[in-house]
Amino acid sequence: MRFHASGTFEVKLVPQPLAHADTDAALGRMTIDKTFSGDLQATSIGEMLMAGTAVKGSAGYVAIERVSGTLQGRNGTFVLQHSGTMNRGAAQLSVTVVPDSGTGELVGLAGTLTIDITDGQHFYGFDYSLSAAD
Repeated sequence: MRFHASGTFEVKLVPQPLAHADTDAALGRMTIDKTFSGDLQATSIGEMLMAGTAVKGSAGYVAIERVSGTLQGRNGTFVLQHSGTMNRGAAQLSVTVVPDSGTGELVGLAGTLTIDITDGQHFYGFDYSLSAAD
């Protein structure tokens, strides 16, 4: 059975040093701290790697974040994997639950999350399913 969750989130990104100090200035690394409200009452921590280019509006990022809290009444944790690109201002984003990362009442969680930013406010939509553990 498929479910849909939605709400808002606040995010704090903190720049971190890169593992290789001599790396091109177009690369970056940040920690992620989020607080989700709505159908997902949770917090998350994670890390992001990004790359900018000389062309305005073109960049890419990958991130992993561990979410801990309650999803529509079910308590547990899960991991989200992000992959995003901007191609001269055109955004493409994929945020997917890492398979078999659900714990507690979220064992068997699968799904995708969308992010929309309107007037500085972050919104999420989460289409997901829960299957019994094997």
